[in-house]
Amino acid sequence: MADNPDGSVCNHDMRPEPNSPRAKWAVLAAAFLGWMFDGFEMGLFPLIGGPAIKELLGEGAVAGDADKWFGAIIAVFLVGAATGGVLFGWLGDKIGRVRAMAISIFTYAIFTGLCGFASEAWHIAALRFVASLGMGGEWSLGVALVNEVWPGKSRAITAGLIGAAANVGFLLVGVLSLVLSSFINGMQGFLLSVGLPEAMVTQLLANSAWRLLMMSGALPALMVFFIFLKVPESEKWEAERKRGATSHWANTDLFGVLIGGVAAMTIVWAWSPIGTGARNAVFVTVVGLVVALYGYLYPVRRYLARAEAAGSLRGTDGKSVVKMMLFGASLAGVALLGTWGAIQWIPRWAIQLAGATEPHAKEYTQIATALGAVLVTFLTAVTADKLGRRVTFTLMCAGTIATALMLYQTNHTFGPWFLACAFIAGGVSASFYGFFPLYFPELFPTAVRATGQGFSFNFGRIIAAIGGMQTATLMGYFDGSFPKAGSVMAAIYLLGLVLIWFGPETKDKPLPD
Repeated sequence: MADNPDGSVCNHDMRPEPNSPRAKWAVLAAAFLGWMFDGFEMGLFPLIGGPAIKELLGEGAVAGDADKWFGAIIAVFLVGAATGGVLFGWLGDKIGRVRAMAISIFTYAIFTGLCGFASEAWHIAALRFVASLGMGGEWSLGVALVNEVWPGKSRAITAGLIGAAANVGFLLVGVLSLVLSSFINGMQGFLLSVGLPEAMVTQLLANSAWRLLMMSGALPALMVFFIFLKVPESEKWEAERKRGATSHWANTDLFGVLIGGVAAMTIVWAWSPIGTGARNAVFVTVVGLVVALYGYLYPVRRYLARAEAAGSLRGTDGKSVVKMMLFGASLAGVALLGTWGAIQWIPRWAIQLAGATEPHAKEYTQIATALGAVLVTFLTAVTADKLGRRVTFTLMCAGTIATALMLYQTNHTFGPWFLACAFIAGGVSASFYGFFPLYFPELFPTAVRATGQGFSFNFGRIIAAIGGMQTATLMGYFDGSFPKAGSVMAAIYLLGLVLIWFGPETKDKPLPD
């Protein structure tokens, strides 16, 4: 070991000691950047997915096929993220937060980059599915690590920062979309100047430069070196490993996750244009959700049974852990379904309202909503630390309903008032993503924290995937009216007003051991 100039001590692998200031800031930086790049890559596909799919389908594609593929790829992404939340959460509880987080970031970065080499539309779907496994896993691992390293009151601030991180990524996508033409022109000159063949440059920059932008998504993989060299493992997890608690995780239990993922994908297929029709799709959805729930819960239920039998499960019991997982998934399901069903429509509505008068209406709207989200997600975690978790969540649900109705019912043209409403509604609706990094770690003991909160946050994505595939039906019912459809979807937050009071109040309580 060697002393550092700041007084901290480095161990043999160059990582600072877990209790040192350098260690804490390295952990926070890794989690923030990982989730920021995650948000950027989530927002990247909506920006360039349309041009990419049209190019890959070719001139002979049937009308409407591009939209069908776009919707299917979004749904596949959501299911993949749900599966990855459980898979990488399991890995984080088994081998450690740091190694699992590095693998998750490497996964979403590399497979996003590989999308730039796709030659068929289904290639994008398959590669995005694998990438989304890492995206879903990174959140639970980063949140678990930060909460276990940063103690006490500081957890509210760090939770707010993590909640804001993905929205910084969405903000960057909005800015990139705004300057895309200038970016493409600048890159063309640069690529030609370094000697790349003109034909290659033309292919890379064609159709909104989607291939180049997808390839650039591989850059966050470089973070893996920083994580392995500078980010220390959680001492809480190390303590669990030393007493043998991590040995109860079994690789064979992952067959449950595989079954759950297949069931979720079957639901997506049932509602797709090549599916079974609406009547049969309802039946498939009910059965599929039960199977998916059982499959995703299987690894943690088996772990809990082994841990209880060995007497190594401290301070809780298996039924309580599963109960908290279902409770957390219900809260996240409300937030995610509301986000994908009501708030994500705002940029599309802006295009409709602006028409040809403002060609960048979508970009300005995304920037406005992202700026609101960055601000409010941070403030939400701090507020929850002052008012308590239940009261804060109640205010969030009520506030989202009120601001969504204000947006959808008071705007008839695109302009400053529309952008102001988008800023407020986008911010308040995103408040949940500053709340969950604070609250979910408080629901689970260290031994199952990554798995528990990974399931809680990400299982709601399956609900969002199913609900998101119904937006076309809802829009058709309201004759294409965004305000009517968005206002109706905002009613989902009424359920959140009730659900939160069935959960524990964890204000001023330490993380469970």
